[in-house]
Amino acid sequence: MVTSDEYNANFCFPVRDLESERPSKHASEFFKIPRPSFDYLPFGPYETPEDFVSGLTEGLIHPNPANTLFAVYDKTRASETLPDGTFAGVMGYSNGSSPNLAVEIAWVLISPKFQRTHVTTNAIGLLLKYALDLPENGGLGLRRVVWQCSPFNGPSLKAAERMGFKTEALSRWTYVMPEGKLIGNGRDRRAGDPKPHLLGRDTQTLAVCWDDWETGTSQQVESLMARVI
Repeated sequence: MVTSDEYNANFCFPVRDLESERPSKHASEFFKIPRPSFDYLPFGPYETPEDFVSGLTEGLIHPNPANTLFAVYDKTRASETLPDGTFAGVMGYSNGSSPNLAVEIAWVLISPKFQRTHVTTNAIGLLLKYALDLPENGGLGLRRVVWQCSPFNGPSLKAAERMGFKTEALSRWTYVMPEGKLIGNGRDRRAGDPKPHLLGRDTQTLAVCWDDWETGTSQQVESLMARVI
């Protein structure tokens, strides 16, 4: 993908060879595909492209230079009418820290049609490679890439572990889930809780660090990305 001057990604690291067009374009595409579940996430769902832009891309991501969002396309389905391929969803970086050489892969919203396929594998792989490869090899040379999810979100955990992420911690009561969310941490709130009607969520933290990357995880990711479809 080619960097565009149309939209300032406002990200703390260089956004190189990645698309940075206005998110309204991808918000419209997001609502044309089978949408992923927001059940385990402390944000969403969104009812319209305008809600997606105001609530997620312009509400949570773009104002914070620690965050950025990318569109994910299945390039194997490119055609004359779809030169970029088929839109599969979005994925990005969060909690980027230039002083600490760290970032998190987040905002993982891939259509069910493309989950557990080469599309998700390659999207995660590209973000890992860009973060952890040394600058002389086209990467940022970061020391640490994090993945966080609900411990009840089995598909997310499996996707991360398959790509070499290792569990480091379980943090309890990290989020108060928004109104309407039905999956929390499975535990009751105490009497007198200020938000007794809202569930709490725990967070499992996994990571790939530079020394993992250089002692086998890079080759593991390359092998997964190179698999014949």
